[in-house]
Amino acid sequence: MALYKDDRYLVKTDEDAFDFLHRPADTAPFSGIYRCEGCRREVASNEGDPLPPQNHHQHDEALGDILWRLVVYADHDPK
Repeated sequence: MALYKDDRYLVKTDEDAFDFLHRPADTAPFSGIYRCEGCRREVASNEGDPLPPQNHHQHDEALGDILWRLVVYADHDPK
């Protein structure tokens, strides 16, 4: 699980961007931290770069497919 020390740097939101699941090697729609739905491994990915491919890591088949979910969005244009 993504950790943080100071909540002044994070904002809770209900944005739809956090609801989508992405397959291995899909293009990351946003820069941030993505979490595997099955094994909970987290990776950082930049917008426009591919998410980790299928062979990046393996987890037990019982955990299901490797699917990435955005859990922390890196805002490059704060207002």
